[in-house]
Amino acid sequence: VGEPFKEEKAVAKYLRFNCPTKSTNMMGHRVDYFIASKAVDCLLDSKWAKAKKGEEALFTTRESVVDYCNRLLKKQFFHRALKVMKMKPDKDIKKEKEKGKAESGKEEEKKSKKESGKEEKTKKEKEKEKKKDGEKEECKKDETPGTPKKKETKRKFKLEPHEDQVFLDGNEVYVWIYDPVHFKTFAMGLVLVIAVIAATLFPLWPAEMRVGVYYLSVGAGCFVASILLLAVARCILFLIIWLITGGRHHFWFLPNLTADVGFIDSFRPLYTHEYKGPKADLKKEEKSESKKQQKYDSEEKSDSEKKEEEDGKTEATRNSGTDGSGGERHSDTDSDRREDDRSQHSSGNGNDFEMITKEELEQQTDEGDCEEEEEEDTESRPSHEKS
Repeated sequence: VGEPFKEEKAVAKYLRFNCPTKSTNMMGHRVDYFIASKAVDCLLDSKWAKAKKGEEALFTTRESVVDYCNRLLKKQFFHRALKVMKMKPDKDIKKEKEKGKAESGKEEEKKSKKESGKEEKTKKEKEKEKKKDGEKEECKKDETPGTPKKKETKRKFKLEPHEDQVFLDGNEVYVWIYDPVHFKTFAMGLVLVIAVIAATLFPLWPAEMRVGVYYLSVGAGCFVASILLLAVARCILFLIIWLITGGRHHFWFLPNLTADVGFIDSFRPLYTHEYKGPKADLKKEEKSESKKQQKYDSEEKSDSEKKEEEDGKTEATRNSGTDGSGGERHSDTDSDRREDDRSQHSSGNGNDFEMITKEELEQQTDEGDCEEEEEEDTESRPSHEKS
C-alpha cells in the first residue's frame, strides 16, 4: 500500500488520543480497541471537518470519514476484530435454572396464600388493600417491579481477528496497531533524564548551590523524622490514657496523621476524645428510650388533637342552639321591662283605662265619701279651736 502521509499520521494520532478506547486481551496480548461509530463522531468534530480559507473540509459527511478510515486501515493503523462471547459451563447454567425454579415456586406459594387471605376479607378491606398495593407499586417500580431483580452482570467476551478487513460505520470493533508516544510521557522522561544527569554532576555545582541543597536535604530529613516521632508519641499517649482510665477514655492526638488523606487533612483535627464506659451505654439507652417516648407522645398527641377538634365541633353546634334560646329569653325579659316602665308612667299620669266591676266602683265611691267627710271635720276643728 505504501507509507502513510503526514496528514494521515496526524489524523491517526488525533484519533488515537481523542477517540474513547478500552483495553482487553487478544491472543494473549493486552490491546486497546475502539468502536467505529465513535471514531466517526470524533473525526466529524475535529479541525479537519471545518473548511479553511481557500480549501475544502476533509470530512463533510459520515461516508467521507468511512472512506478515509478505510485508507488508514489498509495502511495498518488498526485492524478489524470480532467479538466472541464466552459461554458459561453447563454446571453454572443448571444452577441458575434450579435457582429460578425455586424462586418461582416460592412466589407461587406467596400468591396462593395472599389470594386465600383476600377471599376471607370483606369488600371494603379488599378495596383498601388494592389502593395500598397501587401506591406501593408506584413508589417501588424501580426497586421491585414485581419479580426479584437479577444482578446485572457484564457478559465477558474475547477478541479475535476478523476475516473481512473493512471499516464499517456501526458497532464494529477495531484494535489499534498504531501506538505513538504521547507528548506528556516524552516530556516526563526527558525531565527524569536531565535530573539524573544533574545529580551525577553534583561535585561540579557551585559552592552556594551545594550548601543550599545540603540544608534542604537536612530540613526534609528532620521533617520526616518529626512525623515518625509524632506517630510513635501519639500511640504511647493513647496507651497511657487508656491504661490509667481502664479503657474508658480514648484520646487520640492528630488522629488522621497516618490516615489515607491529603497532607493538610492529616493534621486536622488536632485531637479526638471518646468516652466508652457504663455511663455512655446508659446515655445511649436513655436517648433511644427518649426517642421512642417522643414518637409515642407525638402519636398520642395527634390522636388527642383529633379528638379535641371533634369535641370542639360538637360544642360549637350545641352553643349555637343555646345561644338562640338565650336570645329569645333576653328578648322576653327586655319586653317585660319595657311594659312595666310603661305601666308605671301611665299610672303616674292617670291616662290608663282599666275594666272595673260594679262592686269595685261602689267601694271606691264609698271610700271617696268617707275621705271628704274627714276633710270637712279637719277644716271645722281649727275654727272651733280659734274661737
